[in-house]
Amino acid sequence: MNLPDSAGPLSGLKVIEFTDEIAPWAGKLLAEMGADVVRIEPMEGSKTRWYEPFLDDTPDPEQSLFFWHYNVRKRSVALDIETKAGRDLFIRLVADADILIEDQAPGKMAELGIAYDTLSQENDSLVHAAITPFGQSGPRATEPATDLTLLAGSGPAWSCGYDDHELPPIRGGGGQGYHTASHWAVISILTAIIAKEQIGRGQFIDINASAASNVSTEAASYTWLVAQETVQRQTGRHAGVRPSSPTQVQAADGRWINSGVPARQGKDFQKTYDWLVDEGLVEQFPEAPLLQLGGEREGFLNLGAISSGEDEEGAAIFAAGRAAMVLLIKSLPAYEYFTKAQERGFQCGIIYSPEEVVQDPHFAARGFPLDIEHPELGRSFTYPGVPYKFLGSPCEIKTRPPFLGEHTRDIMISLEYSEDEIQMCIDNNYVHSP
Repeated sequence: MNLPDSAGPLSGLKVIEFTDEIAPWAGKLLAEMGADVVRIEPMEGSKTRWYEPFLDDTPDPEQSLFFWHYNVRKRSVALDIETKAGRDLFIRLVADADILIEDQAPGKMAELGIAYDTLSQENDSLVHAAITPFGQSGPRATEPATDLTLLAGSGPAWSCGYDDHELPPIRGGGGQGYHTASHWAVISILTAIIAKEQIGRGQFIDINASAASNVSTEAASYTWLVAQETVQRQTGRHAGVRPSSPTQVQAADGRWINSGVPARQGKDFQKTYDWLVDEGLVEQFPEAPLLQLGGEREGFLNLGAISSGEDEEGAAIFAAGRAAMVLLIKSLPAYEYFTKAQERGFQCGIIYSPEEVVQDPHFAARGFPLDIEHPELGRSFTYPGVPYKFLGSPCEIKTRPPFLGEHTRDIMISLEYSEDEIQMCIDNNYVHSP
């Protein structure tokens, strides 16, 4: 079947998202790939509609930039899940869907009478993904958690911070624990969609956010399980069992560069020497002859032999290569060093702030920043785009985040509710429709 332009590879998949703050990222990822994602909200709206920052610094549930970010291309149905009418609508929505994503506390869905066992009776093709802090079972299943405590208790925070271990560990900005769980959820969901073709039915997926974060801690867990060694955090570089050399250097214009992997093979040492010559810096670098000596070597330096002290000459060459890069960084503006390093095949990167990333010429050329119209405000706003391109089934994100309950009436009509039934539900506050 040929998909229409901009429909996306998941066009035709219907997703019901019944989430708080743990899992809306999963729905967003599916929506960006073309799925029809209907977000179920309480009558008063998701609490994330009140998360700052707000447009023009004006608190308003329809102007939360946090909510906007997570809910582009979704639709909204507002209902009271505690009422029979609200639950009936929920069940009818799920009966017509391919996927349900929820992040309710373990046992809550059963308490409401909408657990998988019940829902699958109405729709045995349903793929039901439950994303919770610790999974549905086990001694900690019902413990409360936040993104911060998930990252702290599952390993990532241990690996983030500074060489000075008298300082506490740190965490990345944003909902990194929640995002990691959502990424694993999407992988699991799409796998279950494929599996449905083999087993003839949908299934329940129990996603443990804490475990998802743990398996995303570089090789820390594996290092312990295999070698019983603990990695240590290092400033601006990977956590490791043994310290590595610093990689962050301040450029001539005050910006910071991550120098990346230093020269390790003969041709790279010669390139480094030639670069010093081109910049008129070779006379300032007394170790330059070592770079030329390294250029005469075939293949890669044996780092094991260097670490053990078996190759003292190689150790001197390796150190000279790193020192040369430091000199080059300190002598050049950051972007000039970055482009010249890339031209020579050296891996490095400018340490950008998030907003600087989306302003980078490469991102602009790839069409990553995306303008979306908000007609009610008479303005368009720039959103982050997606990191992929489907050439056979392209997808464009052009729909603003939904107002609370914006699609309640239309979706109830599609489920063959009569106008009288819809109005009765609205009048009795079973559902909300603006």
